[in-house]
Amino acid sequence: MKIMRSKYLHPQNMIVAFDVETTGLSVERGDRVVEIAGVKLMHGRRIGYFNSLVSTGRRISRAAGKIHGIIPEMLEGMPGPDVVFPSFFDFIGRALLVAHNARFDIAFLRHEFRRLGFGLSNPHECTLRMSRRICPELPDHSLSTVYRRLCGEIPLGIQPHRALYDACLTAEIWLRMTGRHEACSHEKGVRKI
Repeated sequence: MKIMRSKYLHPQNMIVAFDVETTGLSVERGDRVVEIAGVKLMHGRRIGYFNSLVSTGRRISRAAGKIHGIIPEMLEGMPGPDVVFPSFFDFIGRALLVAHNARFDIAFLRHEFRRLGFGLSNPHECTLRMSRRICPELPDHSLSTVYRRLCGEIPLGIQPHRALYDACLTAEIWLRMTGRHEACSHEKGVRKI
């Protein structure tokens, strides 16, 4: 497998692989983030986790609900955007952000930050785009397909299309693609708010 080189691989750089689940597919139509998670990496090792559902008061579209399985009852009593996103802003600091289909995730994150008066100047990389260069032979470049190609079978207990698990898979893919792999821990040290 070809190893990707990134200008952000300097050992001092912090990396956060993250994922969002949303009420729908369009920031422009007012869709919002209902779950966000991140895996913080330093020197190729996981050093922190962030995971939270987000109560937005916005209805989850049927299509989005089918993908991630988040229902309104799961959001009852969960913190709102004004609590979750300042905490996530602190969690990521100035880290490189990595996401699978980063264009989607970054657009939603930027939108949520902007609503609270925060900017998002972090550099970002996309494992979807990277996988198209590294593994052009794949029938598709979904997160699960790329993970299976680079890392083997998805561990038992993984719930696809939930933010924490997708962030863990993205972190593992990033480490494999950049040649900095170590075994992934999907559960330990999760920071929930």
